[in-house]
Amino acid sequence: MSSQIVDDPGVVHSGLVVLDGVALGVPDVVRLADGTARPVPGTDAMRRMSEVWDAARQIAATGRVYGRSTGVGANRNEDVPTEEAAEHGLRLLRSHAGAIGEELPARQVRAMLAVRANQLLAGGAGLRPGVVTALCEALTGGAHPVVNEFGSVGTGDLAALAQVGLALAGEHPWRGAGAPAPQQLDNNDALALISSNALTLGQSALALDELRGLLEATQVVAALSLLAVDGSHEAYAAPVHVARPHRGSREVARRMRKLIGAEDRPTPPLGRIQDPYGFRCLPQIHGPAHDAADALEEVLGIEINAAAENPLISPEDQTAYHHGGFYQAQLALALDHFRLSLVQVARLSTARLSTLNEPAYTRLRPFLADERPASSGVMILEYAAGAALGDLRAFSAPASLGHAVLSRGVEEQASFASLAARQTLRACAAYRLVVGCELVAAVRALRQRELRPGPGLPAGAALELAEAALDAEQADRPLTDDVSAAARLLDRFTDIWRGSGA
Repeated sequence: MSSQIVDDPGVVHSGLVVLDGVALGVPDVVRLADGTARPVPGTDAMRRMSEVWDAARQIAATGRVYGRSTGVGANRNEDVPTEEAAEHGLRLLRSHAGAIGEELPARQVRAMLAVRANQLLAGGAGLRPGVVTALCEALTGGAHPVVNEFGSVGTGDLAALAQVGLALAGEHPWRGAGAPAPQQLDNNDALALISSNALTLGQSALALDELRGLLEATQVVAALSLLAVDGSHEAYAAPVHVARPHRGSREVARRMRKLIGAEDRPTPPLGRIQDPYGFRCLPQIHGPAHDAADALEEVLGIEINAAAENPLISPEDQTAYHHGGFYQAQLALALDHFRLSLVQVARLSTARLSTLNEPAYTRLRPFLADERPASSGVMILEYAAGAALGDLRAFSAPASLGHAVLSRGVEEQASFASLAARQTLRACAAYRLVVGCELVAAVRALRQRELRPGPGLPAGAALELAEAALDAEQADRPLTDDVSAAARLLDRFTDIWRGSGA
């Protein structure tokens, strides 16, 4: 099977993602990972890749080029005899294909394949074009190589990509149908293929996509909680955020006004002067998380389309530039920043959950219990949410604080972006459960108070979805299934949030 090549670089069609090494975005990586789109390499990008492949072989044949005519790491000064050059490439893949730990899910491996194919088309690796064709065939056919979890410290996903290389060469297993025919790989292909952080980037794209959606859904849940406690709209007033115009906070406040039907300059409520922080400081806490998500997506957009291989092959001046573009400090720091911002958002969700349990704010029984004496209602949700928040907090420890000295001391620093990506993926489930607990409590409070958002409001659509999905029984009972259903529902709340953007 041959991959189709199309003119029209950077354009995404229905069911089709054109890889051009220039314009692949996070949503495109997610679609390719999920198998809802198929990749095709752009004509200009394939032509560029062929030119660089030719240049790389000429440069390596006439001079010393790291990884092609020399060893790697601390072996960089050892020359590879010409008669052993082809076998050297396979030896390099075999020696580096030592990733350990659990086998990665297909979705993560597919994201890696998509990123790597697109990076190669950026035209700096000097790898044979047939490799991109093979990667696209695998993504289209549904096959993926066996890849294990650990093997990178954020200076290149060498072990994982070496496993991909051996699979392409026919020496390592594939999962699923549609594996491409074995490729002939030599010393000009081995390092060129594995000199990338494609796994880390693919995992980061998947995590960002899910967590950005959950962040958006959290504001919809917060809107329901605000209604349940007769919360003030003042905290979201336009003048407040014009006076302190942080982009994220200003947009969060605007969205909240849309969700609940608040005026730009709302009338102060009677009674309570101001709400607890869970409501009053929501723009100031959600806003930075949105800003952090945007910053992370900007880094990913650059790296997914970067020719960051070492050495970089430049056909214009027939030079191989040795450099440190594989070092992922920007990504590690952006991932750490994003996770830390989400911890604050999740903590705010648990704060609102506590407020929903308090009769002074809801005018209901403690813990939203039914009429039976000493009933516990949703009391346990505070404990469950606190436990999930504990995991989220642990996953948010800055990975960029890590340190490693490797390869006989010549690689004396590491970004640990790979750890940051894994931590961000693991944060998804914990974050989802925290907000699911708040949603269960908010819906119960609204049902007990018989409150509904005004007609036609986005918050009203969210409540309808939640009431259809969540059991209306108020008597004490296990709430595990309720929280699971609420957590699943958050993806549909994301659509409501995005629909409120007009």
